Amino acid sequence: MADKKVALITGANKGIGKEIARQLGVQGFTVLIGARDAGRGAEAVADLTKDGIEAQAIQLEVTDQASIEAAVVKVEADYGKLDVLVNNAGVYFESGAASETDIETFKKTYDTNVFGVFAMIRAFLPLVKKAEVGRIVNMSSGLGSITQNSDPNWAFAAAKPVAYNSSKSAVNAITVIFAAELKNTPIKVNAADPGYVATDLNGNSGYRTVEQGATAAVRLATLPADGPTGGYFDEDGAIPW
Repeated sequence: MADKKVALITGANKGIGKEIARQLGVQGFTVLIGARDAGRGAEAVADLTKDGIEAQAIQLEVTDQASIEAAVVKVEADYGKLDVLVNNAGVYFESGAASETDIETFKKTYDTNVFGVFAMIRAFLPLVKKAEVGRIVNMSSGLGSITQNSDPNWAFAAAKPVAYNSSKSAVNAITVIFAAELKNTPIKVNAADPGYVATDLNGNSGYRTVEQGATAAVRLATLPADGPTGGYFDEDGAIPW
């Protein structure tokens, strides 16, 4: 069991998270399906198992510290380490301009997209340190790029949901700071942009598939020892902060 690589993906019962789990599972990882709803997590596991993937459901609500701590206890008891943590769980609530966004929407967005990411890294880092080679992947978005948001000619220049975009900018900052703290360890921390993928988050309006959207995250989760850390990547390479 100690030789088997273990990956935990939050929000993995559907969409990009489930596809990340599938692609890592195909590569031989034991994948832990983090899901708020235990039943949906079990359904995802059943589906992945049909493909010969070793998977286990973990009930996990990233906005609930007790849930996170219980998940840490479970993973440590079952596996003793965590090779890969993919912070994929995310929310999007907005429908209007920044000036029309209420503070509660802002808080709810940050609870999952920012505080949840920080809480997960902080809680699971001791288990990642127990792995021979640890990888932490934070699912960001091109909408989190301040450089791209500042470019009126950018393809998504009109997309300015203030809570969502700024939450992903914060995820990028968290990525850089943890990467700097861990720079003298084998652990690599990076942010992934999946692109505009058709998911429940955007009402399935995206033009990319979940298979395409998972590509960057899976690559960052399986980086070699000389791979980058503290970076921000889509499937084609580095993108501007």
